[in-house]
Amino acid sequence: MSAARLGYSALYYALLPLVVARLLWRSRRDSDYRRRIGERFGWVTRLAAEDRPVIWLHAVSVGETIAAAPLIDALLARYPSHRLLVTSMTPTGSAQVRARFGERVAHCYAPYDTPSSVARFLRRTRPRLYVIIETELWPNSVAGCRARGIPVLLANARLSAKSARGYARFSRLSSELMDGLSAVCAQTAADRERLLGLGLAAERCTVTGSIKFDLAIDDGQRSRAAVLRTQWQGAAARPIWLAASTHPGEEAQLLTAFTALRRQFDNLLLVLVPRHPDRAAELVALAAGGGWRVQRHSSGEPLGAGVDILLGDTIGELLAFYGAADVAFVGGSLIARGGHNPIEPAAWGCPLVAGESQYNFAQASQLLLAAGAMELVSGADLAARVGAYLTDPALRSAAGAAGRAVAEANRGALALQLAVLAEQLD
Repeated sequence: MSAARLGYSALYYALLPLVVARLLWRSRRDSDYRRRIGERFGWVTRLAAEDRPVIWLHAVSVGETIAAAPLIDALLARYPSHRLLVTSMTPTGSAQVRARFGERVAHCYAPYDTPSSVARFLRRTRPRLYVIIETELWPNSVAGCRARGIPVLLANARLSAKSARGYARFSRLSSELMDGLSAVCAQTAADRERLLGLGLAAERCTVTGSIKFDLAIDDGQRSRAAVLRTQWQGAAARPIWLAASTHPGEEAQLLTAFTALRRQFDNLLLVLVPRHPDRAAELVALAAGGGWRVQRHSSGEPLGAGVDILLGDTIGELLAFYGAADVAFVGGSLIARGGHNPIEPAAWGCPLVAGESQYNFAQASQLLLAAGAMELVSGADLAARVGAYLTDPALRSAAGAAGRAVAEANRGALALQLAVLAEQLD
């Protein structure tokens, strides 16, 4: 073990009690955080006993799982003799895997990045290939795989300038990490250059685009969206504003905008979907404190008469929600979180607005902005922009068509990344 990784491992072990304490603290609000803790130390179901080669794919949370969905579907179709193991780090990511793929994949939490936990995990699973989605790079996990001759593929890789500066502060460890990657599929040329700057060999990195553009909306999702839209609109044909993947610091701004919009559209329905559904009770209280009548989608009941806000507190339904909405707001953008996926509403032909923090989806946002499919606003301007879309059906239609065209034009990354993956399995 190198001196850099030895120091990193010693620090990780020292901080591990705090990591576990934070996990237990978060479990006060969501008990799922304290369930299956053994998996986080590598005590997972033994897949090595199965007579099937294992592909290990790691998607840290909800966003990465959604991004990986086209790749996972393709792997299940192309490698039926393999066992696909999908790991995540959060309960919401775990729930997303189960909601989206059920028993078609094996699932557990990824091990903490200590040499002992990683070694235990690898002994029990014996993967033939380790696929990391986007940027979830852990030095001991990568090194443990490479020491056992397991290729490591960084798929759909993105690296913001801010993250690159963070990695550069630990240049020796980052260089070792880059050397442990067998192949990298970068979303953009800028992502590739940042990775090369950290020490990645140029011949190992291919620019493929983002597999998020290869999103497939199937007939079941279209039918579900149509049913939801009919239920939500009711006989009065209510306009529907969807605020998706929201965070603390955004909901108050959204409710202020909703208050202004209801003066103009007195039967407007706000469908509010927090990034973390375990915040549902908090948001019900926040909205009710403003005098709004709120219903939780998880109740399973038909939308009640006079409900102002429907709280989307379930897992795995957001894609269909986009198909039921007239206008969408994509969260993580009115605060400095880098924004969430704008491609999903675009693929539906749903016009969208968002805040100006977009570094997580810089390329997609630029394409959608240039096409007139997306508007970036401040909280103060949110009501005016959403109101303009709700007022003008032709504007909605044009923006929606432009977004759909961008999504269609940028498909193809999946085939390129599958080709790179196949090389690593040979």
